Amino acid sequence: MVQFLAGMKGEGKTRKLIDMANENVKKADGNIVFIDDDRRHSRDVSREIRFVEAGGGDLANYREFIGFVLGILAMNSDIQHVYVDGINNILAQDVMSDDCLTKLKNRLDTLVKTNQVAFTISLHCERENLPEGIKDAVI
Repeated sequence: MVQFLAGMKGEGKTRKLIDMANENVKKADGNIVFIDDDRRHSRDVSREIRFVEAGGGDLANYREFIGFVLGILAMNSDIQHVYVDGINNILAQDVMSDDCLTKLKNRLDTLVKTNQVAFTISLHCERENLPEGIKDAVI
């Protein structure tokens, strides 16, 4: 399952994502990973969750992000859920251009099937501006 939390800056997406991850770790059978663009929220995330700093804009596009995620999954085959805060800040590429978000979701859908892992991703965007294939995945 690939889910998106969409909204504009200051709407509480990060807090909601952190709360979801912290609640999920209490009942998870596998490991939980939280990817963020910086370490600002590392203390808000439970110590039982693996916090990964992806760097702000260090990944050029969704393909590099998928490679980054594949590296994380290769290190631990017991990852059950990956939370990503602010994909807009992690990628240098504008996620709203060139079908980036749709391609990212399609590739993550493949990882869901092959690795039995779920993804929840926050992004800065109004729901009505999202591509059609993404709107169905917004929570």
